Amino acid sequence: MHPSPFLEKILRSLESIIPKPLYSFFQPAYHFSLATLGAFIYRFPSLEIKVVGVTGTKGKSTTVEILASILEEAGYRVASLSTIRFRIDGEEKKNLFKMTVPGRFFVQKFLRQAVEKKCDFVVIEISSEAAKLYRNKYIDLDAVIVTNLAPEHIESHGSFEKYRKAKLSIARSLLRSRKKNTALILNSNDENLKPFFTIRVPNILPFSVSKLERKEIHGKQEFVYNGALIKTILPGEFNASNIVGAAACASFFHIPSETIALAVSKIQKIRGRMEEVSEGQSFRCIVDYAHTKESLEAVYKAISERKICVLGGTGGGRDHWKRPEMGKVANQYCAHIILTNEDPYGESPLKIIEEVRSGISEAPTEIILDRREAIREALSLAKSPDAVVITGKGTDPYIMEAGGKKTPWDDADVAREELQKLLSKRNEPARAEGRKDGSRKSP
Repeated sequence: MHPSPFLEKILRSLESIIPKPLYSFFQPAYHFSLATLGAFIYRFPSLEIKVVGVTGTKGKSTTVEILASILEEAGYRVASLSTIRFRIDGEEKKNLFKMTVPGRFFVQKFLRQAVEKKCDFVVIEISSEAAKLYRNKYIDLDAVIVTNLAPEHIESHGSFEKYRKAKLSIARSLLRSRKKNTALILNSNDENLKPFFTIRVPNILPFSVSKLERKEIHGKQEFVYNGALIKTILPGEFNASNIVGAAACASFFHIPSETIALAVSKIQKIRGRMEEVSEGQSFRCIVDYAHTKESLEAVYKAISERKICVLGGTGGGRDHWKRPEMGKVANQYCAHIILTNEDPYGESPLKIIEEVRSGISEAPTEIILDRREAIREALSLAKSPDAVVITGKGTDPYIMEAGGKKTPWDDADVAREELQKLLSKRNEPARAEGRKDGSRKSP
């Protein structure tokens, strides 16, 4: 059984006709009611399957992907839901909702489908916005991983403390879970997570990268976890932290360290997260979702080459405070900065960019509003051994503009298309010279 299109239409109509202040006041009760109804309609599916929630400010989607890969390597059938994609036992769809956890009945329906496909585990990314709107309500969790915590969505929540409170509510949902032996897996390197360690769940499992002896060369790294050598193409300390967090959770479910290491070694890329785009060019091109100053700095630190950076800032109407902070980070690490459009919504794109630019003091900087043109320019400036670093959108499927306009988008696909054009153009003189010498073009 599932909600009819007619019911969905009524719900959307109500949203559009109720005055916004009134809707905002009743919004929590509205979403709570929908979560309750969805759980009843789909018969509380989380009780029939092991469910792991992943939350935090950075690394949620990556941790979901890593843990799902480990569970699959261990022989389990797995479903996963994240900002990147929805996947049930190998069948997947891109997440085109522009939100981590879709609302209304989506999650309960997803869980029911996972049960019907006889999945053993579901791994779900849970955002603070989802918690605020009760989208994770009536999901009985077996474990929660908290990757880290830093200021984010401040204007939406009202303060960092309120943002942390939303994250705490996700961890505390373990206290209401009807699962018996639950676990809270926490990054012990993060001072902002101290209140999480006071939650009285059966198992609190800290993880840390501070004592790892990591070796990293040319974007690849290795380290020992529980006696097993983990080798990965996922670069940077932040990815090591994501791996160890996923591994700690997998260990809780009695998966051997050797299986964990094998699974991690098989991961070739995670879409939109430190994703390498290569068409045979002499320089690196990296796409990443980084949209906080902490995640931006982590990305830049993980790339040793001279960096040409394509930077948007933040989405329109929110987190104004961090725009100059993003500029400061780019100023510190980038040899050349191209500021461009990201998701302005109803705000002036140029205003957003100028606020980012206010944090840049020394690095050569140019403004190219058209995001494709900005990427094209960055690629044209690059040469070996440079790295073009395109941040802010990752796998986001649209550029969100004024009046509800949505332009289909994919940073990696656009970079790939522009690289192909660039390489073709650069090869033309060589081909022409070859024809002068009497040689002919290869078929």
